[in-house]
Amino acid sequence: MIQYNTGKSAKRRASSTRSPTPSLFEILSSSNYSPMSDNAVSEEASMDGHPPNLASIPASDSTIWADASPLLQAACTGLRDGELIHGDNFNLFAAMSALEIMDPKMDSGIVRTYYSIDEAIENGAAPIPISPDSTVDVQSTIDIMDHLLACEAAWHKGHSLAQTVFSCIYLLRLDRTAPHALLHSYCRVTRATCKAVVSLVSDARTHEEEDLFTMMYGLPLNGDGDDKCLSMLNAVEETISRQLRACKAASSKRRLPEDLEPLQSNPNLEEGFCKALLCRLRFRKHFFHILACMKRPQGRGLESARKHIASCTTELESILKSADFLRSCFGESCEGDIDDKTTASGREPIGFDAMLNSRLSAPMPPRAIKILSWKKAVEYFVKLLHDLDVICSHSLDEHLESLLRFVVQFQKSQPDLVARSHLQLLLVQDGKLYGRDPFFAVITKAAALPEATKNHDIQKNESILQLGMLVMNLLKILCTNAAWQRRKLGKLLQDWRVIYVQLELAFRNAFGEVSSSSNDENICMKIFQHILLWVEEQTYWIAFRFLILGFELELYSTSEYCMVYWYLYAVLIKLAEKTHLKMTVSYDTAKRKGKKKKDSPKDLARESRIPPAVLFLQCYMCLAEGLTMMLAALRNEISVFQSPGPFNTEQEKFAQHFELLQRACIPDHVSYPSYKESTTHARFSTLAMYNYFKDAQRIVKEVKSSFSNDPDRLSELRKLEQVAEHNSVAQNLICRLGALDPSLKVSFEFSHHPFFPTVVVKRS
Repeated sequence: MIQYNTGKSAKRRASSTRSPTPSLFEILSSSNYSPMSDNAVSEEASMDGHPPNLASIPASDSTIWADASPLLQAACTGLRDGELIHGDNFNLFAAMSALEIMDPKMDSGIVRTYYSIDEAIENGAAPIPISPDSTVDVQSTIDIMDHLLACEAAWHKGHSLAQTVFSCIYLLRLDRTAPHALLHSYCRVTRATCKAVVSLVSDARTHEEEDLFTMMYGLPLNGDGDDKCLSMLNAVEETISRQLRACKAASSKRRLPEDLEPLQSNPNLEEGFCKALLCRLRFRKHFFHILACMKRPQGRGLESARKHIASCTTELESILKSADFLRSCFGESCEGDIDDKTTASGREPIGFDAMLNSRLSAPMPPRAIKILSWKKAVEYFVKLLHDLDVICSHSLDEHLESLLRFVVQFQKSQPDLVARSHLQLLLVQDGKLYGRDPFFAVITKAAALPEATKNHDIQKNESILQLGMLVMNLLKILCTNAAWQRRKLGKLLQDWRVIYVQLELAFRNAFGEVSSSSNDENICMKIFQHILLWVEEQTYWIAFRFLILGFELELYSTSEYCMVYWYLYAVLIKLAEKTHLKMTVSYDTAKRKGKKKKDSPKDLARESRIPPAVLFLQCYMCLAEGLTMMLAALRNEISVFQSPGPFNTEQEKFAQHFELLQRACIPDHVSYPSYKESTTHARFSTLAMYNYFKDAQRIVKEVKSSFSNDPDRLSELRKLEQVAEHNSVAQNLICRLGALDPSLKVSFEFSHHPFFPTVVVKRS
């Protein structure tokens, strides 16, 4: 059976006027239809071999029911697998947006249990009360809570709200649950939480372009009275808490309050049910408080949020502990693995239908989704709480360098969308850092300018304003996922390069090519000089981050490592050079500010020393250069790690990986010919003469003490030291055997560091 809607919004009209796109009846009834492979016709149909019950969807003035089964059966006998029925005007675009009848993933009208919410309720899919047996009612309510938690985790992971949280019929008709105070309060807070999360992610705009996270599909997300949801939950929590205290009093043979009624009829299960309900209600309450506290401007609610995070973590532990009781209280054995169940008891929850809202996913077919198991959902929220706690513990330092390191370090834990959205909203509020520090003040501090310059009128310069926007965009981009982040960083590089040119032109126009001694005291010139240096340094830092993300995303094959480490080395040279120059200028400015007339020996020694931050980069440089030369020698002498495949030449791969860097001229005069020239003559004898990995080990030992108060950098140095030590031994072995031993096999493992591999040498 096919229902044709004759209203204005109908896709197929059954009327006397022929529509531009022929209906299925018109196509089937015509004798000249033609099959077309690999596509399907778009029709709102629902069939499983048996016509649906017409009484379930009654006809009206705007609908006409007709039996299409004989026509479809006749068409199927003339079609081969993969062919479809189509009209003369059926084109490629229509084929791409077609829906395939009888395919669960493509047919939005496929047969389902219920065609509407009202029908589901009429058939008893979401009863109120859930059961006349109060014990079963409480157990079923807990199952609904657990399944909702699993649905919420699945939604956070990227599935649509309609097919996850709002697959709950009770949420779709929340007014029906009013007589059931426990279920009603829990569902209200859940709905309010979903609304807060949608608002959070929409404001942050960290969701990716293909993500359906914030689409609400007209769902009843905005409910009247949700602002009082916590007071309702608190009232229910207090009632259950009193009942739990009564249970404990009964066990100690104390007098029970006369006005308390038990939750259910079995006294032996009362205490266990009270505990199981309380930890779930309290988790929901504290999680809602976390969202509210973290949204307060300028990070004012972070301390309060941490307290609620600690409470949430405690309640999750109690929720896990309640599983054994819930599984045993009915003595039922669950079929299948309990780890795959969406409830702690292992039973199927009442009141859910994942296909009920599938048509709300238009204009695309409904996604085939799998709700996370209850255990996986709890694990997700444990990790989410940990990530939020890391954000709340951030010191709100306005120094940009330390802030960028914090964001990069935070991203290493692969936080999900909700945590990343919270981080971005904390960092960028109202066009300011943390909602309080103008970005010009942040830039002047990062560029090592005096504190007084942050209020200078030069901040009104158009190029300076654009630079502030670039810094703000950089922070936002760093809060996205790795793939999205890398694409955006690659495009952002050109903007940073352009702003540098604009600032340089403004500097020359204002002060000329050569500055006189009198101009040295000009504060505007100092600001331009410092900012130009900082912009260059930051540009190469972005390029470094862009290349590193390629390892995280596994974009490089082993045969491409040589060119990648060569390019990484070229970027690191520039980054170390600009960092050192910025620090030198900063030191000179500070020294002039102190008005020292005569340098002491200690000052001269301090000035001649390389800063620890530059030595840190030099350690990276040694490893990158050592790996480049080792790979080049292996390719040149024993022909391993050659670029295989007939489709792309090495030069084409070079262009594909570094096109965005090349467009921005980062670094200058770096090209594929210069790469070939640098690596063509590498030999084992060259490796034997100079061991770059030994240099890296030496630098690590020298610089370790400088970062004794920085645990993240100290951990990074230990990893680099391990890589350098292992690779030094491997290089010596390769140089000793080399081409003399054809059975020598060399491979790479990222066992000690995420983007600097350890060389493994074996005999086959």
